[in-house]
Amino acid sequence: MITPDFWQGKRVLLTGHTGFKGAWMALWLESLGAQVSGFGLAPETDPSLFELLSPWDTVRSTIGDVRDGNMVKRVVAEADPEIVIHMAAQALVRRSYREPVDTVASNVMGTVNLMEALREAKSLKVALIITSDKVYQNTDDGEAFAEDAPLGGDDPYSASKAAQEIITQSWAKSFFSDRGVVIATARAGNVVGGGDFSEDRLIPDIYRALAAGEKLTLRSPDATRPWQHVLDLNAGYLMYVERLAEKPNDTPLSMNFGPKPGPSFTVGAITEKMMTALGQDIPTDIQSSKLKEKTLLSVDATRAHEILGWEARLDMDATVRLTADWYGAFLNRANAKEITRRQLKDYGDYS
Repeated sequence: MITPDFWQGKRVLLTGHTGFKGAWMALWLESLGAQVSGFGLAPETDPSLFELLSPWDTVRSTIGDVRDGNMVKRVVAEADPEIVIHMAAQALVRRSYREPVDTVASNVMGTVNLMEALREAKSLKVALIITSDKVYQNTDDGEAFAEDAPLGGDDPYSASKAAQEIITQSWAKSFFSDRGVVIATARAGNVVGGGDFSEDRLIPDIYRALAAGEKLTLRSPDATRPWQHVLDLNAGYLMYVERLAEKPNDTPLSMNFGPKPGPSFTVGAITEKMMTALGQDIPTDIQSSKLKEKTLLSVDATRAHEILGWEARLDMDATVRLTADWYGAFLNRANAKEITRRQLKDYGDYS
């Protein structure tokens, strides 16, 4: 599992700290005693988990855009990071159809800007670039992709994340390997958990329907995804960084993180489980999506299990229960920071 002593006092630059996954990660790093510098856009949603967790105890937050190369350089210089976890991204597939240029600019050029800035980071030891499980060339046949599967992307989001992989590998080999700096990528997606209020995502859509007393719109009820809880995923990222720092010559530079092996769950099945866990029966409206999205998606996380000893602690029932507990408490006006801290603390009790 995670080694708290490793993180104590480490200078960590976390991009995308204002997003859903980033806010959970910032809270975890803060609890481990890391010196966290966060850099990301102002929260786009109201409510937002980042704002709900404020005020922060020690996290130093800078609001800005990774597309602004000069600002990225300034933030990196001020943070003087030993470790970088790059989560900042345009992470929504459907938005990428509406805003393809912005998506590529954020995910590709944002990464280029960061890598260029990191060339001047004298204390840097490890940078972990978070891409996506959608970087693979997906023929929709249900194959579980291992890390050596061909990269590809039919939609602007997937293509931008596959390009991010290539850019990362190129800059790592061209500018960092001779310095002994380790640059790696982590591939995962369809993360769920309390505090996500993003657009066009299933769990936030369920929350919004409940809060507003409206119907829930489902676009692809038969689509399957590698659902996993944000705590499992962030635990994997932290373990990966530790391994890259301690055994840089004996650790692969790309790694999948996915749920426990077992049956796949469709959007419809997850919806039913959430309804049951919340004790609600929300009327649903099925609408076919006009945008092309892959129906089947699965990744092979064998490498993470064999090399890191990582596997998802939470099966689907536990994932749904924890997620429903968070939103149920929030709907009942419980303190979001207390809920989130408690779930982070209790995560160690799962096996």
